[in-house]
Amino acid sequence: MLEKSLGFMFFLKHGRKLENTEMYIYLRITVDGRSNELSTKRLWDPDKWNARLGRAIGNGEGARNINAHLDVLLQEAHKARKVLMDNDRDITAENIKNYMLGIDDRKMILEVFQEHNDQIAALVPQEYSPGTLDLFKRTLNHTRSFIQWKYRDVDMDVRKLNYEFISQYAFWLKSVRKCQHNSAMKYLTYFKKTVLLCVKYGWLKSDPFAGYNLNRKEVEKPYLTEDELERIATKSLRSARLSNVRDIFVFCCYTGLAYIDVKQLKRSELVKGFDGEQWIVKNRQKTDFSSRIPLLPAALRILEKYQDDPQCQVKDVVLPVLTNQKMNEYLKEIAERCDIEKLLTFHVARHTFATTVTLSNGVPLETVSKMLGHKNLRQTQHYAKIVDAKIADDMNKLREKLSCKAAGMIEV
Repeated sequence: MLEKSLGFMFFLKHGRKLENTEMYIYLRITVDGRSNELSTKRLWDPDKWNARLGRAIGNGEGARNINAHLDVLLQEAHKARKVLMDNDRDITAENIKNYMLGIDDRKMILEVFQEHNDQIAALVPQEYSPGTLDLFKRTLNHTRSFIQWKYRDVDMDVRKLNYEFISQYAFWLKSVRKCQHNSAMKYLTYFKKTVLLCVKYGWLKSDPFAGYNLNRKEVEKPYLTEDELERIATKSLRSARLSNVRDIFVFCCYTGLAYIDVKQLKRSELVKGFDGEQWIVKNRQKTDFSSRIPLLPAALRILEKYQDDPQCQVKDVVLPVLTNQKMNEYLKEIAERCDIEKLLTFHVARHTFATTVTLSNGVPLETVSKMLGHKNLRQTQHYAKIVDAKIADDMNKLREKLSCKAAGMIEV
C-alpha cells in the first residue's frame, strides 16, 4: 500500500517525573493524517530547541550529538517504511513505530494454524472428533514441510498467501508427498479453513483460494457382490483369529458400521426398537451424528456367537475387535482363502452395506443415509453406488410394463 501522505517531526514533551526544565524528545510519525509517537529517550532544554525544524539549537557538542541521533532515527523511520512496502504490508504510523522498536506484529501462517489446532483440541470430543483433529494436525505438518521445501523458511507472513502459494502447495502434495488428487484436495480444504480465518480477522486482504478448484474426482468405491459376501460368510476357517475377524467384517457388511464404531460398540447401544426388534443406536465417532440401525438376522447371529466372550464382557463391548492394522492384515489373508481379488477393508464392508445389502434390495436412499449416520443425502449418494444387478432388475420391470401396455394396445 502506498500512503497518501507521510510526515516525521521531532518535538519536546514534558515527562511526568521530571523536576528540571528539560523535556523528552519525541518523534511524531504521521501517515494519511493518523499519528503515533515514539520516545527517543533523550532530554533537551526547551530554550535551546527549534520547534519548526525539530532540532537542537547550537554548535556545542551536546546539540551536535542530539541532532546526529535524531538524524539516525529519521533514517530508521524511512527504512521502516521501505521494509513495510517491500513486504507488501500496510504503511501505517503504528507499523513504522513497531518496526523501529523491533516489535514484530506480523501474523505467521504456521503460528495461526497451530493456535487454530489448539482450539480444536480443546473442543474434542464435545464439538470435534479425534479424527478431525488428526487431519488438522497432519495438514499443519504438510504445510510446514511445504514452506521449508519451497521457501527455505520456518514460517511465512500470512500476507504472502496468494494463488501461487496454493497451486504450488497442491503440486508439492501430489509430486513430493505422492498424494492422490482427492487426498491433496482434502488437505487443501483443511488448510483453507485456517486461511479464511485470516481473511475474517483482517490479516489477509483476499482469499488466495478464490478461483482455485478444490473439486474431487469421482472414485469408484469397492464393495462385495452378493456372491462374494456369501463366500466370505460361509467359508470354513479353522483359525480362530481369522474366524473372529471374518465375523466382525461380515457384521459390518450387515450394519454399515465403520471400524472405530464397531470397535467401540457397547452392549448398552443395543436396544429394542419401537418394532420390538433389536437395533443399534449410537453416535458415529467421525461426525458425532446418530446412527439407528435395525439388526438383520445375519448380524444377530454374530452377536449371539460372542455374547459370552470373556474379552467382550470385561471391556463391555459387543465384539472382540483388534487394531485396525491387524484386522486389515487378517482380512487380506481371508480374501486370498475365499478367492477374492479385492482389497478387503472396513471401508469395503461399509460400501457393501450401502450397495449390496440395502440399496440393491430396494431400501430407499433416505433410509440408508440415516443408518449410515450421514448428515445429508449428498454424502450417501457419493458413498453408495447402486449395483448393475439392481439397475438391470429395474429396467426389466420397466421393459415388462411397457410390453404389457403395448400388448394391450394391440388387442384393442
